[in-house]
Amino acid sequence: MNIMVVGVGGQGTLLTSRIIGYVAMQAGYEVKISEVHGMAQRGGSVVTYVRYGKNVYEPVVEEGQADILIAFERLEALRYAHYLKKDGKIIVNDCRIDPMTVVIGAAQYPESVIENLSLNHVVYSIDGDKAVSELGNPKVLNTVVLGLAAKHIGFSQEEWIDVISKTVPQKTIGINVAAFKNGYQNN
Repeated sequence: MNIMVVGVGGQGTLLTSRIIGYVAMQAGYEVKISEVHGMAQRGGSVVTYVRYGKNVYEPVVEEGQADILIAFERLEALRYAHYLKKDGKIIVNDCRIDPMTVVIGAAQYPESVIENLSLNHVVYSIDGDKAVSELGNPKVLNTVVLGLAAKHIGFSQEEWIDVISKTVPQKTIGINVAAFKNGYQNN
């Protein structure tokens, strides 16, 4: 299984990848994770790869090989959609974060990103901002989106919650589990 997790610095892509990797390891799979930070500290693009299976020889997902693309922002989904297999799935947070080129007026944010992605891909979107607003904590956005993605990755809800509970800081277990369940109940 080849999974890419993409987003903007600070959205939790690294933690999300680790949780996916730990769930797969607990299920007995060999796991490789690779992180590409880029300009993460400045709100730039962050990409992580999670690969698991009986034997995994390299950590990087090549173009056209991803089974699932998890995107915490819709432009990031568009930017990395070419990594998907023909029958791959995109799980995307329907959120707009303007990159610096848009902020300074050097570029325009594309219109109808999710609709355009849906023309060539299977896309599942979620309003993660609304969910975290209802939950009262914007820091669990990644766990909301992971909840939706988990249904398409596999493993039981209990396996996911077990790993989340062992991975996130102890004082945030309750809110992260609630966020995961919120996403899991979507679509």
